[in-house]
Amino acid sequence: MELRRLRYFVAVAEALHFGRAAARLHISQPPLSRHIQQLEHELGAMLFRRSKRRVELTDAGAYLLIEARRLLSDADALGERLRRAASGEVGYLALGFISAVDYSVLPGVLSAYRKAYPGVSLELRELTTDVQLRELRDGRIDAGMLLAPVDDAALATMPLSREPLVVALPAADPLARANRRVWLRALAARPFILSPRAVATGLHDMILGFCETAGFAPRVAQEAIQLQTIVSLVSAGLGVALVPASLRDLRRSCVVYRRLRETSPLFTVLLAWRRSNHSASLGHFVATTRQLLRR
Repeated sequence: MELRRLRYFVAVAEALHFGRAAARLHISQPPLSRHIQQLEHELGAMLFRRSKRRVELTDAGAYLLIEARRLLSDADALGERLRRAASGEVGYLALGFISAVDYSVLPGVLSAYRKAYPGVSLELRELTTDVQLRELRDGRIDAGMLLAPVDDAALATMPLSREPLVVALPAADPLARANRRVWLRALAARPFILSPRAVATGLHDMILGFCETAGFAPRVAQEAIQLQTIVSLVSAGLGVALVPASLRDLRRSCVVYRRLRETSPLFTVLLAWRRSNHSASLGHFVATTRQLLRR
């Protein structure tokens, strides 16, 4: 069914006069009559009762008038919706993130983006760095907030945050009771809780290398994927952990955070996205994030 014929039908139905409808449409009357006849043939129903003196809608014509107005209104609105989608004002964005950004950059970035582009539907997925890299390459997420380093020429990256490591200690640990900075080497005899290298290669290697510079290899007593879980295990007294400084905002009973005396390597979070992804919604997300970081 052609939208043009529906528009012709609505004009005749509202004027109830073929001559006046033709003038309104800026066409001659014979072609208008033919289009209405073709529409009736296509639908298999008479839409008008015609006589020499008047034109009236049939029951089918009265029903079609309601539906035609709705369809034409939707068609008119579709162009505007497509324009907004092409410009990134509306759309969809799938964002992966590691748990650590809950306590640093994620809330501010989401707030700024949602305020600027309320018409974009956001799907947020908490994923480890290794999973995010796979999801990005496979196109299942548009962008990811993940741990450095990212060694993939197909991905563009932007630093989001850099912060030192602090030590999370069980509250009963003597180093926790002394309210002062801790030497890293003082942790050499204590059990460590770490993320598995397979899911957080950068953080795992950073911690092992940091301990090596202090003269010891950490004794790993437990592994956990999420940083919140690591802190919970510290709370249970299963060991100590080196975590990004922003996790001090994660309050857990029986956990004390202490800064280190040594200069810590920096825990670096990146925003990553596929270079081949030219989505307007993604472009606006990257630009909003970059602008927020500059401020």
